[in-house]
Amino acid sequence: MNRPARRDGTPDRHRTTKPNQGAAPPQKQPGRQGGVPRLSNAKPARTQNVPVRSSESSDQGPEGEGIRLQKVLAQAGVASRRVAEEMIADGRVEVDGEIVTEQGRRVNPDVAVVRVDGVRVVVNENLVHLALNKPRGWQSTMSDDMGRPCVGDIVAERVAAGQRLFHVGRLDADTEGLLLVTNDGELAHRLMHPSYEVPKTYLAWVQGEVPRRLGNTLRSGVELEDGPAKADKFSVLEASEGRSTVRIVLHEGRKHIVRRLLAEVGHPVERLVRTHVGSVALGDQRPGSLRVLGRDDVTSLYKAVGL
Repeated sequence: MNRPARRDGTPDRHRTTKPNQGAAPPQKQPGRQGGVPRLSNAKPARTQNVPVRSSESSDQGPEGEGIRLQKVLAQAGVASRRVAEEMIADGRVEVDGEIVTEQGRRVNPDVAVVRVDGVRVVVNENLVHLALNKPRGWQSTMSDDMGRPCVGDIVAERVAAGQRLFHVGRLDADTEGLLLVTNDGELAHRLMHPSYEVPKTYLAWVQGEVPRRLGNTLRSGVELEDGPAKADKFSVLEASEGRSTVRIVLHEGRKHIVRRLLAEVGHPVERLVRTHVGSVALGDQRPGSLRVLGRDDVTSLYKAVGL
């Protein structure tokens, strides 16, 4: 085998050519990190709302100038650019409290508050709004010192990718159902604050056959050890053979409030599922799955808390 020659033409016995020199490094296998399998407890919900993002960059101005308003509206799924331009011309679009009618207006979607017909539109692509179906037995925490399964396990890959997520309020370990997860701090704060009175809806399977007149008692208020509590709405869905299924709606979030309220009137809860936060519904989402909230859901949450 011929060996590489030095500049003077004599062979170099110590230099060799590596056969793979210059070749691309081996690709990492999907789902593995550092050769170790990466596990995730998150399952995709059957129905997802995936935002469609344009690859065009012609409307992107110089750094600091923002993006044309009609493109921002189109990317947010409000309407096509042509229709968005008509909305702007008709004075239906508001940016940071000011009605905009000129077509050349540029905005920074990361900070701008945009409304169409008075309803806020989410235009910041960095904001994340998720619906989680928390399984029974899981903790409403981002980590657990005792190693119990928790919400943080389900969103671990998103957090590892740089999303700073947190859950909106809590569900106790034995309660399952809808829990919102987001990085939208102001929205989360208002959703949890009792002054905004965002209703939460629960299905409860309870002991005893609940009389329908019990709704009047719960709507009037029941005295608990930490003060009175009452339901906004209450209905009996089924009652037979010593057990009942009821639907209860309330807007306060004291610890174990639904369980304590129903136990106080003589019907301890055997199973409890939260089905709605405001108008956002759990639907048929599987336990342990995440679903990206659609534009209508997020808009309804903003409207409920006055954002």
